[in-house]
Amino acid sequence: MLSLRYGTPAFGLVLERAADAHFRKFNSVVVCGARGPRPRYPRVWKTDKRIGTVSKSQKLVKCIKDLSNVKEEVYGALDSFVAWELEFPLIAVKKALQTLEEEKEWKRIIQVIKWMFNKGQGKTMGSYQTLLTALIEDGRVEEAEELFGKIFSRYMEGLPRIFFMKMISLYYSLGSYQKMFEVFADMEELGVRPDRSIVRMLSVVFKKLDMLDKYEKLNRKYPPPKFEYRYIKGKRIRIAVYPDDSIEEITQRNSGTDELEEAEGINSDNEFEEEASTGLDRNVLGDAACGDLEVV
Repeated sequence: MLSLRYGTPAFGLVLERAADAHFRKFNSVVVCGARGPRPRYPRVWKTDKRIGTVSKSQKLVKCIKDLSNVKEEVYGALDSFVAWELEFPLIAVKKALQTLEEEKEWKRIIQVIKWMFNKGQGKTMGSYQTLLTALIEDGRVEEAEELFGKIFSRYMEGLPRIFFMKMISLYYSLGSYQKMFEVFADMEELGVRPDRSIVRMLSVVFKKLDMLDKYEKLNRKYPPPKFEYRYIKGKRIRIAVYPDDSIEEITQRNSGTDELEEAEGINSDNEFEEEASTGLDRNVLGDAACGDLEVV
């Protein structure tokens, strides 16, 4: 009798063998709950160890710290440091400048910033501020004045207040009050509100030169603030400021409560006078910045 048998199809065997070969090809297999095995492909490349910007900046500081003040020697060491870099290491150089500023290596800061400017890199307000500070601390007054003049002529209305503060404090320490008044007059023309330290220095100079009318205008236009903001543990906190000199004098004369209330009333009256006189006293100095002064 004839008997018919149906064998397993060859196509199914081929699929099973291919699946087994594909499963054995990978060593590590992650089994997913709904989608079956998901293979992990091995990496075929190797990552080299990269030097971070902190270690690179420390290496830069060590490279130039023990050198002499000869310009060619310092510039040569800096050129050899960035010779094999595909891009200019701006972040590493800025961190190196911060380290040098903490160590008060002002001459090295001037050399590094000028070398960076010659490369056409890092011409920002922060770099200009660091260079101006280094020039002032190193005693290069003429170079500091030249740098401030260039920055002022280029970024006139966008110049930050810190540059005016540094120049006014420089002229105050040197005793050149005429240049100090000129810088303050530029601040008023540009609408830059002076800091309390600037107002205090100008008040001392006006008293020293017996310019009491200018002193009264200055204190009326820029009265001492009642509150200031400080950052404590990352939070901005509003703190009451200690009373000004007028209140201190009154409290020293008489310690009664009536005179303390009178001093607070004087302070509030000054604030009302400031609001009323902002449109009148636009220029505190007047002709003091453009005339000859007689120093007493």
